[in-house]
Amino acid sequence: MTKERSQNIVIGNDLVLRLFTYNSNQRQSVNSVNKVEIYYLDETCITDENPEGKRLVKTIESQDITTVEDGQYSIEFNLEEQVFVIGKYIDVWHVNFDSSQSGTVSNEFNIIPDLWFASDLPIIYDFSFGFRPNRIRYGERRWINIEIIPNVPNISELKRYYANLAVSSPLKIWIEKSCGDCVPKEKDLRLVVEGGTVEHRRGTEGSYFLNTEELGMDCGIYNVWFEMEFGENKYISDNLQLQIF
Repeated sequence: MTKERSQNIVIGNDLVLRLFTYNSNQRQSVNSVNKVEIYYLDETCITDENPEGKRLVKTIESQDITTVEDGQYSIEFNLEEQVFVIGKYIDVWHVNFDSSQSGTVSNEFNIIPDLWFASDLPIIYDFSFGFRPNRIRYGERRWINIEIIPNVPNISELKRYYANLAVSSPLKIWIEKSCGDCVPKEKDLRLVVEGGTVEHRRGTEGSYFLNTEELGMDCGIYNVWFEMEFGENKYISDNLQLQIF
């Protein structure tokens, strides 16, 4: 299973790590990203010279770093059992920003134990979905933030388990123009986003970048819904509404 930085990472997952770069508040590519070093914070390696206990476990060279788009870079690698263990890690990106400025950018991620849960019931409860903002000006380009809320009894272990399902499950988004009594054959023409992947996740939240100009979104009301799968279940949200004004 492929996961992002904050998606309950466990040994054996394929992990995607990203770096975003900006110059004067504009997304902009750098001259080069030379390498990314992955360090395990190992308590047995703590010394006066190495107070965090950093131990190098993997290096990703420049040819294996993907330029996703202007100002966005990513790496993907497998968390092999022979190399990685449960604990805290730092990914250090070595960057040449321009011809005169270079430096490193450090981020963190955690590998956690497998999320086992046993019960006398299958996964019978469901989830609610919401997003914000739900009013966007015509021509705007911005992130919309999605929240997934487990609808379960307030029992701590059960609620925590369902929250973990929401964190680790793939999430997709659909957006279509609401035009009243459109005939069914026109439905495909109203879709502006069809099963878009919500890649950027933080716990039970996710973010999706909406470019109203690129998608040709005119002023009006749009239906928005989400889909999430886990195990034998597929959850499809109610139609929520987004206004472009």
